[in-house]
Amino acid sequence: MNMSCARERLVVIGGDAAGMSAASQARRLRGPDELEIVAFERGHFTSYSACGIPYWVGGDVTDRDRLIARTPEEHRARDIDLRLRTEVTELDLDRQRVRARDVDSGEESWTSYDKLVIATGARPIRPDMPGADAAGVHGVQTLDDGQALLDTLEGTRGRRAVVVGAGYIGVEMAEALINRGYEVTVVNRGSEPMSTLDPDMGCLVHEAMEGLGITMVNDAEVTKILTGDDGAVRAVVTQDREFPADVVVLGIGVSPETTLAKAAGLPLGPHGGLLTDRSMRVRGHEDIWAGGDCVEVLDLVSGQERHIPLGTHANKQGQVIGTNIGGGYATFPGVVGTAVSKVCDLEIARTGLREKDAHRVGLRFESVTIESTSRAGYYPNASPMTVKMLAEQRTGRLLGVQIVGREGAGKRVDIAAVALTAGMTAEQMTALDLGYAPPFSPVWDPVLVAARKAAAKVRGSL
Repeated sequence: MNMSCARERLVVIGGDAAGMSAASQARRLRGPDELEIVAFERGHFTSYSACGIPYWVGGDVTDRDRLIARTPEEHRARDIDLRLRTEVTELDLDRQRVRARDVDSGEESWTSYDKLVIATGARPIRPDMPGADAAGVHGVQTLDDGQALLDTLEGTRGRRAVVVGAGYIGVEMAEALINRGYEVTVVNRGSEPMSTLDPDMGCLVHEAMEGLGITMVNDAEVTKILTGDDGAVRAVVTQDREFPADVVVLGIGVSPETTLAKAAGLPLGPHGGLLTDRSMRVRGHEDIWAGGDCVEVLDLVSGQERHIPLGTHANKQGQVIGTNIGGGYATFPGVVGTAVSKVCDLEIARTGLREKDAHRVGLRFESVTIESTSRAGYYPNASPMTVKMLAEQRTGRLLGVQIVGREGAGKRVDIAAVALTAGMTAEQMTALDLGYAPPFSPVWDPVLVAARKAAAKVRGSL
């Protein structure tokens, strides 16, 4: 055990949002004389916006480096020993050390730690089927993944792309490929795209995607990916159809990258993510923290653990970890599941529970859907907006909100996110003093219109 006057060593596994936020915050609070920081990253990049990759691939962001918030050189200038292209392959918890391998040379070495941060992120889900690892089949989770996809797009003569899956990644990548001039087919096993929405709201996204020129194939399960004589992808096969493809993007989703943690016997939740306490300490391990896409978080609405891989959570969790390692005190209380995306000019947002989420945790609820506009109806360029709201029976507690509409629709979900976090009822929401002027909103904001209707329905059910 280190003496109190000895310099401690913090080892960080993972060089993106959670890991480097933790390292940077710990460094702000403790200087190099007190804390040595060693960070391992198996890729080429650190502290970048993975959420921006579809916009880089699609050409909205022209320079990859604009997605990088802090370069390796900037981290090293702050006395963080950052080792790129170095993959941690084993955790030895008894001896408090990690084994790391240089990706290029294969050389291995052990590094001891006093405190450990696991920020290994998530990995794209690859279906267990023939051809899933063929050349031209891409998951998109890291900047290295994005660069590999761009290399394929630039080196492929054909212009046919198939996206497997229609979640956030699948929908955003479909639009990116359309923007690059590809003929795009999205194969989705659900009844509608965006399974984070209820199907009645997902159908609005479906219409927008087809309006963009994307071919949507719902209720279809991919069974295999065919390759040509050169080993490259040539088609995606479902139960009853075959879709020619020169490139395939997997948008099925991601799962926590907890291979190391599982092998070391660290506690995992029902979704395969690491379990932590509110300080982001791994449960049962005083000197190990975890954050980002490899952890599960508390859903404040349902009271259950969920895996929600978002950069906003990762950065906040990294700050919490770094503060605690640095000698301060911070907690991450949980999330309400807020997310926003777009297809062309259609904005898609959600927070809280969907109907099936509420059913799964045994909540009885009322559901309402309203149509409104982004601005006063008489003001130029007012656009339609659909808002769906769930409220608990008897109590009227807000459970979830989904919004689909044009300009000005998506960020309205933040009103509901705050209300959910505060535990407000639909009735209480109707009294919120929101900003109003005709260029920004009708007299009754669409979210408040939904709240009024939900509150009335709850009262009618008593």
